[in-house]
Amino acid sequence: MPEPLSPRELLALDRQHVWHPYGPMPGTAAPLLVESASGVRLRLAEPVEGRDELVDGMSSWWSAVHGYHHPVLDEAAHGQLERMSHVMFGGLTHEPAVRLAKRLVDITPEPLEHVFLADSGSVSVEVAVKMCLQYWRSLGKPRKQRLLTWRGGYHGDTWQPMSVCDPDGGMHELWQGVLPRQIFADAPPAGFDAAPDEAYAARLRELIGRHAEELAAVIVEPVVQGAGGMSFHSPGYLRVLREACDAHGVLLIFDEIATGFGRTGSLFAAGHAGVTPDVMCLGKALTGGYLTLAATLCTSAVADGISRGALPVLAHGPTFMGNPLAAAVADASIELLLSQDWAQEVKRIETGLREGLAPAAGHAGVREVRVLGAIGVVQLDHEVDMAAATRAAVREGVWLRPFRDLIYTMPPYITGDDDLARICAAVCAAAREG
Repeated sequence: MPEPLSPRELLALDRQHVWHPYGPMPGTAAPLLVESASGVRLRLAEPVEGRDELVDGMSSWWSAVHGYHHPVLDEAAHGQLERMSHVMFGGLTHEPAVRLAKRLVDITPEPLEHVFLADSGSVSVEVAVKMCLQYWRSLGKPRKQRLLTWRGGYHGDTWQPMSVCDPDGGMHELWQGVLPRQIFADAPPAGFDAAPDEAYAARLRELIGRHAEELAAVIVEPVVQGAGGMSFHSPGYLRVLREACDAHGVLLIFDEIATGFGRTGSLFAAGHAGVTPDVMCLGKALTGGYLTLAATLCTSAVADGISRGALPVLAHGPTFMGNPLAAAVADASIELLLSQDWAQEVKRIETGLREGLAPAAGHAGVREVRVLGAIGVVQLDHEVDMAAATRAAVREGVWLRPFRDLIYTMPPYITGDDDLARICAAVCAAAREG
């Protein structure tokens, strides 16, 4: 065993060698050093702002819905490790992947029937796009190769996903002129409970119709636009998209990587609208935050269309596709979720967030407070001061990760009422000081 390193040594090596997400190299701000995690708490290697542990208000980027060190998921991981941690998926298969695929088909909207297991959410979007492009090529319509989405979206950091992120206000403006040129509608009018704007719906229909001959698919985040701005829209617009895509021969992709597994109050956000996409992307909470895994589901119509082409296979195969360890934990995580009254827990969190974040609406510099399911957002009228907002949250004993003009929380579903109140207090403090 190597000699243990002190926190100071670890942080020095981190700054010298480790490139963190959305950060420069070397880093300009020292990350907090986590020693362990259990329940909803992150234990720090050394105290920060007088705190040696923090309540996690982020579910580790929205994935750890059951918290940390959960006995059911630990047991699933240990049990699978005793059998095998990995085996290639080309020419081989195994029980964890088969069980997981069947469970995903059972719980997602019909008629999604087929499951491609990928490494990460962004890769699942790449696979979804490839499915749609290949579908139309197989049907003899190679001109149908563009995508339509609405502004304010975020679908990942790899190539095709970047092309359907917001081209102006998003994180990928640098790549304009290099990425594939997609078609963008205006962002959907805000408000989950707002009646659909008929004029906006008409513009969506017209845009899809006008570009139908070159459109392979429409891709959107249903109900909640996540990293693009944490905004909520009426489920009615999903019905508009489904009807317009059907009318004009265009496929429909729902990116449920952030919204899947109950986060919005419906098991999948598509459920709010009662519609089914042709392709659905899942990730994040799929494994309860334990391991990286994602899935792209499609209908039999999409799969059969690809199979009729000159190249009758989907030419995509990540090395760790169908990883047995990740698949076993994912299956256990979904079973754990469904064995509980998850909807009631999400509703309890929603009620706590509405009550706890309401005071922030009166703070100077706050533009809006909004809550949906286990998502709470405070939007400022200015760019958040990340360092000041983070310090304020840590002083309250909470870990948050603000971005742009947003201070938000997506807590684990197991978060108790006292810890939820603490998270709300931290969001309010961060809004005051950020």
